Amino acid sequence: MKNLINKKILLVICGGIAAYKSLELIRIFKKNKCQVKTILTKGALEFITPLSVSSLSNEKVFTDLFDFKNEAEMDHISLSRWADVVLFAPATANKIAQLSNGLAEDLATTVALASDKDIFLAPSMNVRMWENTITKSNLKKLINSNYKIIGPDIGEMACGEYGSGKFSDPIEISKTLNDYFKNLDENKKFKALVTAGPTREYIDPVRFITNRSSGKQGYAIAEELHKNGFHTTLISGPTNLKSPDGVELININSADEMYQKTLENLPVDVAIFTAAVADFRIKEINKNKIKKENFEKLELEKNKDILDYTSKHNKLRPKLVIGFAAETNNLEENSRKKLDEKNCDWIIANDVSNKSIGFDSEYNEVKIFQKNKINIENISFNTKEMIAKKLVEKISNELKANG
Repeated sequence: MKNLINKKILLVICGGIAAYKSLELIRIFKKNKCQVKTILTKGALEFITPLSVSSLSNEKVFTDLFDFKNEAEMDHISLSRWADVVLFAPATANKIAQLSNGLAEDLATTVALASDKDIFLAPSMNVRMWENTITKSNLKKLINSNYKIIGPDIGEMACGEYGSGKFSDPIEISKTLNDYFKNLDENKKFKALVTAGPTREYIDPVRFITNRSSGKQGYAIAEELHKNGFHTTLISGPTNLKSPDGVELININSADEMYQKTLENLPVDVAIFTAAVADFRIKEINKNKIKKENFEKLELEKNKDILDYTSKHNKLRPKLVIGFAAETNNLEENSRKKLDEKNCDWIIANDVSNKSIGFDSEYNEVKIFQKNKINIENISFNTKEMIAKKLVEKISNELKANG
């Protein structure tokens, strides 16, 4: 499992009978040259000891949210930042319930809330607990928040009953993480270009024409692409957003500047055009501010269509060209028309007449229209970060499937 080499895994061991199997998990990780730090919940201490865990991991074991010896380090922050991935194994019904409700009752749940890394859960519980509708509801919430579930298996349990809920084999858990890191490593060969924000077409030094856009969805996509291993360039119009870590940011003002910078950064494997580019610019920009009494009419000319040009450029065309459509009516009709006319692979559309999504909102809800496909794929109401996660996963799968 070469993809585990040098990876940093934060293992959270919860209070279930399967806790003892986490020792085997640590042994496998260490054998594959991982760094492993561990958190033992209060319940886990009833099944295994910190000494046995630290002996295998060669690291300090963390148990207490309020550890006065390490008060200055704030363990829930430092651990979440240190890890490449967080793994709850075993994840009990109780811990799943706490996580799904956003509780921060101990070090384990506080780390989960503070983490910006992917979190895996390997559930372990009685079959009736696993099949309980409340547990299913809690898991659904976590999956919608991008938690990743490993297992459980079907088999005989410590309580003597048989069914789903058995802790997955440690080898299978480690293989799942190996495949996860393999996917990230494979993405490193891909280059991505994202446009975001509005453009400004100046009338004079004071006034300009623009389209409404916060840039939040584009920035979230660029950040998520980088997290998933893509070499990512973000070409952005004026926004109030912080540059995503690890992303090459190019700031522009006008549509023509965005057009030129897009050409300079092609070819790429995937281009995602989320920017709200102004369709028109002023034919002649006034060098001085126009006084309102002299403000009679504006002569406009069309800007270059960046999406259209990129999508139809045979030599520089990315393998995957994705356009965005902010619609207020006839969403499907307009999106399919744009998909065909622009020669895109996908159009991602949202209804900006819905004030709870789009523009300055932290939330979005999108429909994906794909070339040569009748079915529409929906990504339901969620944060723009979660929308980005789902889109990037789909992008990664598409690029790998098509070589």
